[in-house]
Amino acid sequence: MQDNAALPDNAALLDYVTSCTLPTPWAQFTLHAFVEHSTGKEHLAMTLGDIKDGEPPLARIHSECLTGDVMFSQRCDCGAQLEGALKKIAAEGRGILLYLRQEGRGIGLVNKIRAYRLQEAGADTVEANLQLGFHADARNYELVLPMLQQFGIEAVRLMTNNPRKIAALEKLGIKVADRVPLLVNRNAFNTGYLDTKQAKLGHMMTPAAEPALDGEL
Repeated sequence: MQDNAALPDNAALLDYVTSCTLPTPWAQFTLHAFVEHSTGKEHLAMTLGDIKDGEPPLARIHSECLTGDVMFSQRCDCGAQLEGALKKIAAEGRGILLYLRQEGRGIGLVNKIRAYRLQEAGADTVEANLQLGFHADARNYELVLPMLQQFGIEAVRLMTNNPRKIAALEKLGIKVADRVPLLVNRNAFNTGYLDTKQAKLGHMMTPAAEPALDGEL
């Protein structure tokens, strides 16, 4: 894939910039960089294997969570979902993970810390966002379309517990051929958070038929 490769005409939301190899503990992925026009944010895709053969690849749309992905926070399940998704893709030998810079369900890092403070005072994760004047979930998945178009992907097997992601992809014209649950790292610190996502955001948190990965609860 060449640097600055042209995107389709209807994909003017961002530019593909460049790619490189990215060795991880589970596989050597290819890392692809994109830049969003309106914000200058840098979004990423990680791919493995032949994802252009017409068969829906195993896929994950992951929103940035610095505290969970990098700092190992146990307040959420984000870091464990990121690791779990990469492990699943590596085990299958084929797939794609889109890493979107939408920290704190779209409210940003500093505001997420403000929301955490409100949660420590008794608010749940949805109430905290609302008290700060934001939507419960302010993420925008429109960027997913041009990113998937870059790789010629029209259908995916989506690793998610969030029905809003499925609806967003289908609205964009991306077929969700299958939903793969990604239930990981329920612990004493995030049980209330996970229960709130199920009760107020509709997340599908029932662990039926979801085999555990090594080290997961």
